Amino acid sequence: MEKRPFASAERLEDVVAEYPTPLQVYDERTIRSRVRALLDAFSWNQGFREYFAVKATPTPAILRLLADMGCGCDCATSTELVMAEACGVSGRRVMLSSSDTPDETYRIAHGMGAIVNLDGLDMVDCLERSLGCLPETVCCRLNPGGTFESANGIIGNPSESKFGMTEDQVWEAFRRLREKGVREFGLHAFLASNTQTNDYYPRLARLLFSLAVRLHEELDVHVGFVDLSGGIGVAYRPEDVPCDIAAIGAGVRDAFEQVLVPAGMGDVAVFTELGRWLLAPSGALLTRVLHEKVTYRDYLGVDACAADLMRPAMYDAYHHVSVVGREGEPASRRYSVVGGLCENNDQFARDRDLPETHVGDLLFIHDTGAHGRSMGYNYNGRLRPAEVLLCEDGSTRLIRRAESLDDYLATLDVDAEFVSACERLKS
Repeated sequence: MEKRPFASAERLEDVVAEYPTPLQVYDERTIRSRVRALLDAFSWNQGFREYFAVKATPTPAILRLLADMGCGCDCATSTELVMAEACGVSGRRVMLSSSDTPDETYRIAHGMGAIVNLDGLDMVDCLERSLGCLPETVCCRLNPGGTFESANGIIGNPSESKFGMTEDQVWEAFRRLREKGVREFGLHAFLASNTQTNDYYPRLARLLFSLAVRLHEELDVHVGFVDLSGGIGVAYRPEDVPCDIAAIGAGVRDAFEQVLVPAGMGDVAVFTELGRWLLAPSGALLTRVLHEKVTYRDYLGVDACAADLMRPAMYDAYHHVSVVGREGEPASRRYSVVGGLCENNDQFARDRDLPETHVGDLLFIHDTGAHGRSMGYNYNGRLRPAEVLLCEDGSTRLIRRAESLDDYLATLDVDAEFVSACERLKS
């Protein structure tokens, strides 16, 4: 698959002329297209809802856009809960999936009417203690242990994950919750990340649907929904075959009709939490080449760094790089694309074949719309970049300004002399 920027070279140059690089951009057309594809794939399920993983892209303009299309929010912290409600997303459109959860976070979620997803057996008592009671609806997160396989082999190792309960613990949690008056139950699991196969969701769905039937029949509980969480991957590399969301939805439907419907559970809603799949291909990091250096390798030094996109440094993750305006030209030279942090792992690409590239060229780093700016940090005093939305009507919208030195210093306990010195140096 050929990977090209989602906007023309002319438009991208116009954007960075107004908003300097490094710059995180999102494409509204791509976002809406992917949401529509997801909703179509699961339209067979009357209660279906996408709970967008806020951690992937915690930007209000994006959350509102998704909410307008019917998506909810999957939150892990009080901050994310508050952000969701401020964007008009509340009630059962919010899912709190967290571990080691403070009591105050439970109280905020309960006050919003959000669904709480319990990560551990002890959290039954923690939730009751924090609220003084239990809500009518509670979800429990399963970790079946062992490995999880697709048709092409092992794609996840749940036994190595800190998240979720064993199946025995899920049974015990359901018993306790039922005895304490909970009326509606949900099942949740996240067993693999960035899967590159269409059978991950169908296999996970079959596992959860089968457990839901047994819990319903043996404990006489109402399982109202099954949450497949995230895990569907994106084609980061040109040679990757994109997951087919329509085929995935059809596979989950087959499992639903073969497992739940015969058990009289055809009213169970299916939920997803596809932060990466929805937003990663909808965003890119734009950065200028500042330096060319030739030592034992050819280096392109850019004005972005791992503080703006840490996945390559943290996971050795691949992000495709396009030289804006040079698409289609022969990749005739091998470069390492690096940032300015005082760390050798601050490299967006190592020994990557690119067209001839020089100082001043604009690079488009693909698939950064999820877990891109949201994972940014301030090491070396780096200030995080602005976020811009490329709107469907051709306009451009600043949805988060770039950080300033004042932002960086705002939480410090410093004296007036220090502040004055900084002001003098800035000017």
